Amino acid sequence: MISRVVLVLPRPFALELREQLLLEGTVEVAVYPPERFAATVAFGHGPDAELEALLAAADALVLAARVDQLTAHTVALADARGVRILPVGDDAGAARLAAAFGLTSPVPATGSARDAAAALAAASASPVTIRPAVPGPRLITVWGPHGAPGRSTIAVGLAAELARGGRHVALVDADAHAPSLAMALGLPDEGPGFAVACRQAELDALDDVELQRIAVALGCADVDVLTGLNRPSRWPELSEKRVRAALAACAGWAEHTVVDVAASLERDEEIVSDVVSGPRRNAATLAALETADHIVAVLAADPVSVARFLRSVGELRAIAGSTPLTVVVNRLRRGGVGIDARGQLRRTLERYADIREMWFVPEDRRAADAAMLAARPAAEVAGRSAMVSAIRRIVGEALLPPMPVATTRRERRGGRGPHERWAASA
Repeated sequence: MISRVVLVLPRPFALELREQLLLEGTVEVAVYPPERFAATVAFGHGPDAELEALLAAADALVLAARVDQLTAHTVALADARGVRILPVGDDAGAARLAAAFGLTSPVPATGSARDAAAALAAASASPVTIRPAVPGPRLITVWGPHGAPGRSTIAVGLAAELARGGRHVALVDADAHAPSLAMALGLPDEGPGFAVACRQAELDALDDVELQRIAVALGCADVDVLTGLNRPSRWPELSEKRVRAALAACAGWAEHTVVDVAASLERDEEIVSDVVSGPRRNAATLAALETADHIVAVLAADPVSVARFLRSVGELRAIAGSTPLTVVVNRLRRGGVGIDARGQLRRTLERYADIREMWFVPEDRRAADAAMLAARPAAEVAGRSAMVSAIRRIVGEALLPPMPVATTRRERRGGRGPHERWAASA
C-alpha cells in the first residue's frame, strides 16, 4: 500500500481524491498543479523546490496519462527518485501511452473519487501487464489503379474491422497525389500527421509517444489516423527514406498498420536524372508497397477499372516480390459487367493476370452514402450492410490467421455427439 502520494491532477478532483486516499490509510497526500508540471517537468526542465521536496518523500506520483504530462522526462524524473507513477485516464489512448512506458493500466477518472482511490490502492500492488500482440500482417498497404476504384473506402473498412476485439490499428494516408482520409472521416488536416511523422522519423525522434501525439483518434474504434498532406504540392516531404522509417515506427507502435497509397507506380528517375538524390513523386507509394507485409489490390467491377488494373498488375508484382497479394473487386454489380458478373470477372482476371483467388465487395450505395454523410466508417453507421460483411470476411479469412476450432464440452470429456453416435452405429 502506498503511504505518500503526489497528485498532479485538476484541483477539484484532486481534493476529493485526497480525502478518499486519507480515508484509505494513506499517510500524506500532496496536490501539485498540473499546468505547472506540464510547463516544466514534462518537457525536460528540472522540478522546482516545492515539487523536489514532495518527490523526495513520495512513494507514488499520480498524473493524467496525457502526452503533455506523461513523457519520457517525467518517467526519468520518477525513476531517478524511486517514485512509482500511477497513470489516470479513461480512453484507449491513455492505455497505450501508459503501456508504452511500461506502466500499469490507467485508473479510470470518470467515476467517483472513492472508486478512484480504491483503484489506485489496488494498482499500487499490481504488476504491469502488457497485452500480447495479435498474429497477422503488421503493415498492410492498400493500392488500386487510377480512376478511384475505392482504395480509401477499403482501407478505412479494413482498419475498422482489424480494430475489432481491442486491437490497436494505425490508419496512414500516404497518398501523395490525392489524399482523402481526413476529408472522408471529418478529421482536421491543418497539421498533416504523416508528413510530421516522416520528418520526426528522419530526425530519429519518432517513438510511440510522438506517434500518439501526432495521430488523431477515430471515435470509438481503436484506430489512430495519420492524416495525409493538406496540399498535394507538399509531396517532396514524403521521401522514400522518411516513409520507410515512419512506417517502421508505426509497425512497432500499432498491432496493425493500414496504409492508403496513390495509384501511380512509375519511377521517375529519367525525368530527374540530373538530380540523383532528388525527390520522387511516387516515393511514398513505392516505399509502402516494398515494405508491406501484405498488399491489398483494389479494382472496381467495371471494364475501365479492370483494364487499368491488368495494365498495372505486372508492375505491381515486380514491386511486391514475394509479398502476399489479396485482390479485392469492389462495387460489384450486374449493370457494370452484365449477367454473371462474378464469373466474368473471375475468368478475365484468371486468363489475363493468372489471378485465381479474389474477393468481392458488392455495390452498396446506401451504406457508402451513410458513411460519407456521417464522416464515419461504414461499420459504425451500417454494420449489417453487405459491404461491411464482405470486408469483414476479407479480414477474417485473408488477413488474419484462422482461429483454432473450439471443442464442445462433450468432446472435451471424451463423449460422443449425436452425429458421432450415428456414425458409430452405422
